Amino acid sequence: MPAAGPEIDILVEAGGWPAETVLGELAEAATGAVLEELGIAGESELSLMFTDDASIRTLNAEWRGKDKPTNVLSFPASPVRKGSKQLPPMLGDVILAFETVEREATLEDKPFDHHLSHLLVHGLLHLLGYDHETDEDAEEMEALERRVLARLAIRDPYA
Repeated sequence: MPAAGPEIDILVEAGGWPAETVLGELAEAATGAVLEELGIAGESELSLMFTDDASIRTLNAEWRGKDKPTNVLSFPASPVRKGSKQLPPMLGDVILAFETVEREATLEDKPFDHHLSHLLVHGLLHLLGYDHETDEDAEEMEALERRVLARLAIRDPYA
């Protein structure tokens, strides 16, 4: 188990999110499970912003050229080589949109907290150098997500 992990800064900007303490507990658990699964240690900072569809749509259009809301966006503070065993001083930002997360959880018949935990894991993996641009990369990332979520007693989101 890693000796240390990131200091997590939470900003609830908009949306019907659970209490900040609940979000913090979910974030700590998700982050800890990712670091444990990957065998990564070190001190770092991680910023989580919980917002709404309107805000994330603006960011998605500006940074990805996609004029629509999305569930999660990740902005690494600096490049991290996939497979690195040391955290950088600053991981970056993960931004989540309430309406999209809630809608997806309902459509997929998943508990909201489980879906949110999955997206926190997904966003963090992006900050750690993982992506899903190719089929091979997607398979690797999804397999890793499955293992991390199993540590959190959350069923396979891809089943």
